[in-house]
Amino acid sequence: MTDTPQRTRPLRVLAAMSGGVDSAVAAARAAEAGHDVTGVHLALSANPQSFRTGARGCCTIEDSRDARRAADVIGIPFYVWDLADRFREDVVEDFVAEYEAGRTPNPCLRCNEKIKFAALLDKALALGFDAVCTGHYAKVIVNEDGSRELHRASDMAKDQSYVLGVLDDKQLAHAMFPLGDTVTTKDEIRAEAERRGLAVAKKPDSHDICFIADGDTQGFLAKRLGKAEGDIVDESGAKLGTHEGAYGFTIGQRKGLRIGTPAADGKPRYVLDISPVSNTVTVGPAAALDVTALTAIKPRWCGAAPTGPGTYTAQLRAHGGETEVTAEPVDGELRVTFTEPVRGVAPGQAIVLYDGTRVVGSATIASTTRAAAATA
Repeated sequence: MTDTPQRTRPLRVLAAMSGGVDSAVAAARAAEAGHDVTGVHLALSANPQSFRTGARGCCTIEDSRDARRAADVIGIPFYVWDLADRFREDVVEDFVAEYEAGRTPNPCLRCNEKIKFAALLDKALALGFDAVCTGHYAKVIVNEDGSRELHRASDMAKDQSYVLGVLDDKQLAHAMFPLGDTVTTKDEIRAEAERRGLAVAKKPDSHDICFIADGDTQGFLAKRLGKAEGDIVDESGAKLGTHEGAYGFTIGQRKGLRIGTPAADGKPRYVLDISPVSNTVTVGPAAALDVTALTAIKPRWCGAAPTGPGTYTAQLRAHGGETEVTAEPVDGELRVTFTEPVRGVAPGQAIVLYDGTRVVGSATIASTTRAAAATA
């Protein structure tokens, strides 16, 4: 098996350049490998100044300028593509709708699925490009029969395969991740950028959600959805306090509950359930968060779908660890049972299955089964 960036045939490559150091180095490596590379920056906001500034995001005017300067140094053509309408519809509006429905979405997965490897890839292929290159830390392995697999990056500390678990085999056939085989620290990537003369070498990494300018997710949602006062209750239904919008909470949340009455056992309480219909938030002890099984919908497979039950490891958050599970596709859904209970699992999150380092696929969590079910 071989990693796609090592292929000998030169490819026409469209390098998605966010304006950060990773995508700049990825584009430089692709060009150095002999590929015919063109850089493109995605303009994802109709008003880029409303997104993060000071190198905190990937959607600002500053970022587009940084990407252009990097392309000039690498010596590749560069363009800016306006995908603001598509981004607003497929990522931002989806994000708001999911929270309004009491779920906890991951906009980075949706962006990779709908923007970088759907809208961008479709346009790239229509223009005659062979592959889209990004600065993600993950690997595409080419098997002897020509099929492709998505694997974790060589350096687990930087692995980003979780947010790429939405890619299907057709998209993997045109994906290139030049940083995935790099067992180096981020400081070494920055040092490489500096050696290459890339001004983004010392630029801070992006954080949080790019389309929330100040990082205040609850404030962003309040502006979009309005304040809606509701009750905070315990497992018996007794009212403990009020909130200004159920969308401002996530399963497993401990801080910011503002409950004046202490729990009978004196221990912290956590968000157990969010009901958008009754606008009620249910809280309780940490033990009530233990999830033993879940059902997930909209599975996407990085290759052939499993045909029966299997044992895998699963990742539930972008920066979370792995847990052992048994999983099986059933009637278009994914049924998952955990070997050991896990906590903080919320509908709307993505579950990504792994077989060793290989990404099997992903699905969106629809419902969970708890060891001790909470009642609202």
